[in-house]
Amino acid sequence: VIPQIPTSIRVHLGSPGSDAPTVTVPFADYIKNVASSEVYPTWPEAALRANIYAQITYALNRYYTEWYRSQGYDFDITNSTAYDQYFVKGRSFFDNISRLADELFNDYLRRPGFVEPLAAKFCNGTTVTCEGLSQWGSENLAQQGYSSNQILRSYYGNVETVLNAPVRGIVASYPGTPLRNGSTGPNVVILQTSLNRIAQNYPAIPKIPTVDGIFGSRTDATVRAFQQIFGLTSDGIV
Repeated sequence: VIPQIPTSIRVHLGSPGSDAPTVTVPFADYIKNVASSEVYPTWPEAALRANIYAQITYALNRYYTEWYRSQGYDFDITNSTAYDQYFVKGRSFFDNISRLADELFNDYLRRPGFVEPLAAKFCNGTTVTCEGLSQWGSENLAQQGYSSNQILRSYYGNVETVLNAPVRGIVASYPGTPLRNGSTGPNVVILQTSLNRIAQNYPAIPKIPTVDGIFGSRTDATVRAFQQIFGLTSDGIV
């Protein structure tokens, strides 16, 4: 189960609960906009690459985990830097940043052994600091000769890069009909993979030994354990 790159992303032009418009933009153009708004085109290319990787990965984490949609919002990300990353509707892009975004928009970072894109936090590193990439710090490291991968690992630790992830339209995780014992298909694969990931943090949930897209007795037992732990009706229906 590999997260896929959305062809477009819905951006709320304000804080999550604000009465602000929401725009839909091509994902690659979204990254060009954010990068052109967040960093300087005169920085060394290694710093630009590192920042663009962080921006792509952060946006994909919001999209893949359905961070806002699971809260009832109809958008994927905001342009408020208090919550997300900066996006300016209608702005132009710098040529070198546009070129790099076109090259990198379907690559992202994740932890080894994990499925989801990394929640790749970043800040400017001067007026604001955080547990993540420092934008000005990345520029300084690039000036010292660090590659983009070395910059990223200096801030995020052990990460790996997923290259050329497939691109698709926006698709919600819920298939539209309940899954239960006897269900089969790719949606069951997603369910099994998600449950096994959740079981890493909740070891009382038994892991499904074979991710095969068949909702059988082992998947049913795992679903019921999940439901019991989270206070849901333990009926095996997802």
